[in-house]
This record gives sequence, structure tokens and C-alpha cells, in this order.
Amino acid sequence: MNIDLTETTSAQINAALVGARRATGTPAVGMVLTLVIVTDEGNHYDALKAASQASKEHPSRILVVIKRPGRSPRERAQARLDAEVRVGNETDTGETVLLRLHGELAGHAASVVLPLLLPDAPVVVWWPEDAPENPAEDLLGRLAARRITDAASCEDPVDALRQRATAYAPGDTDLAWTRITPWRSVLASALDQGHPPIESAVVEGEEYNPSTELLALWLADRLHVPVERTGSPGPGLTAVRLVTTDGVICLDRPNGALAELAVPGQPERHVALKRRTTAELIAEELRRLDPDEAYAHAVAYGVERLAPAGAVKADVAEAEAKAKAEAKAARADDGKDDAGKAPAKKAAAKKQPAKQGGAKSPSAGTS
Repeated sequence: MNIDLTETTSAQINAALVGARRATGTPAVGMVLTLVIVTDEGNHYDALKAASQASKEHPSRILVVIKRPGRSPRERAQARLDAEVRVGNETDTGETVLLRLHGELAGHAASVVLPLLLPDAPVVVWWPEDAPENPAEDLLGRLAARRITDAASCEDPVDALRQRATAYAPGDTDLAWTRITPWRSVLASALDQGHPPIESAVVEGEEYNPSTELLALWLADRLHVPVERTGSPGPGLTAVRLVTTDGVICLDRPNGALAELAVPGQPERHVALKRRTTAELIAEELRRLDPDEAYAHAVAYGVERLAPAGAVKADVAEAEAKAKAEAKAARADDGKDDAGKAPAKKAAAKKQPAKQGGAKSPSAGTS
């Protein structure tokens, strides 16, 4: 059910929601949170689509705040609220309200949103584009238990990470951090099995990719070793190499879908590391409403503390060359042992007298 309201108020929107629930039989108690999306007219469709898909896992009331302050002085002076209420089959679970704030009202979004929040339910605010410099001090951000931004949408993602570190408050998170959750899980599980001392690391990914920066910051913070961040053609993150005293632990994903994990002394294995959609990222963030301390430590480490370009690359090349040389030497030793044992076996076979009756050899009759 879709209800269009022009030049309306928050009270009228609430009344429309109640009427729509009664008409469709959708109970409000089935929703677990309120998700507020702050965006513009050009980006609201993709953001709403991702939030609607995530609401199938987390039934919620979705409030899309679309600010239209206007360009001319006359447009800016005219304050008006238009709304579209969607309840029922189109949203599957929960409710969706599109709020278009015109003129001066665009600067007072919190006053419009506050009466529409679900009672006694947590609030999450998501800025797909153009997040405020300090989300926790934003008027909408103050209403939320979690505040989601995306450094990848900024013109300078690295500078955006610096800003996130400066303005961090418990409850802040970024989708650039959410994107590396599978990488962190695979690397942590590989190291949990026991490993030789790690001396340095290299993280490879696309230029201006904030997820690459965050993964390098996380490794440097947790391992306390020099970590270099290098560029690659992509897509996204492509490889992580940990230099140990026994060789290189390498997690390589050249195609954005399937990765190969190589650990010294173990057989290589493949790991599914496909690039996830925005809906999957939002669904992951809605699973937890407590502060993400790991993100706080990583973003606070500071990109300026990462190893300079080329500082660790030589260590990786040296470790890989050393591992290849040791493997080649081991194969050569195995060949010598086999060659030394072969004549002895042959001589022993000559000493054995032939059996009567023409018995077959052990390999006779096999295919």
C-alpha cells in the first residue's frame, strides 16, 4: 500500500502509518529498529533498495530523509514536507517512509524524524553519501545508537579515515570496515593455528580504496609489525602477505571472488571471498548495536604510521626466494635419497633365488 502526502506533517504521517497497518494487518511490534537513511534525490533509490533487502533479516521502519533545500532564495525560504508511506507487499517486512524536506525545513530533519521513531526500539542512522564531519554531533546522529558512514563515497577516502579517527564516538562505524570482515576472519583463523614469528606485512589493493587502508591499519595495530600498503589493479582488495621467519603467508584474491590461502608447510587451499553487495553490508551492521572496539582501534592507529612504500616489498621478495630455494633443495635431497636406495634394492633382488613354478610379480595383472 502506497500513500502520498503533500505539504504534510509528522502527525499526519503517523496517522497514515496506523491506517495502513490496520488495512494490511501488519503489526508494528514485529519491527526491531528504526533505520534512518540521510541522502539526496539522486542516491535514494539504491540506498532504499539495499535497506529494503536488509530489512528481510532485520524487520525495521525505514525513514528516508531526502533534503531539497532549493537553489534560489525563494525556494530556500519555502518550507514544505512531502511524504510517501509504503506498507505491505512492496516492503515485505516493516514500513518505509520517504520524507522530502524542502526549503528551510531541510535544516531541521531531526525535528521531523523524532516523532516517527518506533518507541522503545534502537535507532540506526546511515549516510550513504556526504556524511557529516562528526556524525555523533549531528542532530540526527544524536538520536542513534549506531551511525554508519562510507568512506568509499568520499572524494578523498584516506582523508575521510583521518576525519573518522578524529571525530570517533562509540557507535560509529564505516562500510569500508564492514567490507574487510571476511578478510579479517580468514587471516585470524590462519594465524590461530600457530605460526612462526611475523616480521612484516604487505596489503595490496586499488588506489584510494579505504578498505585496503583499514586492513593495513588493523594488521599493524594487532601484529605490531611494519605494514606496507601498495597499489594494484583491483578489484578492491587483492592480496595480503605476512612475512614470517619460515616464509610468506599469502592470501591472494585476483578476481574479486575466490581467494587462495598459502601457508608455509601446509597445502594451498581456496577460500570464498566474493565482493558483497551494499544490502549484505548493511545487514551485517544491523546485527550488532554495541560499539565496535576493533574498528575504533584500527582507525585510531593512523595511516601516517604505516610503512612507507617499498619498505617491506623487499622483505617479501627475499622471503619468497628463500622459501623457493629451500623447497628446491628439499626436492634435490629427496632425489638423492631415492637414487642411493635404488642400487641397494636392485642388488638385493639379484641375490634372491628365483622361485620354482614361474610365480608372477606383484605388479602383474594390475592396470
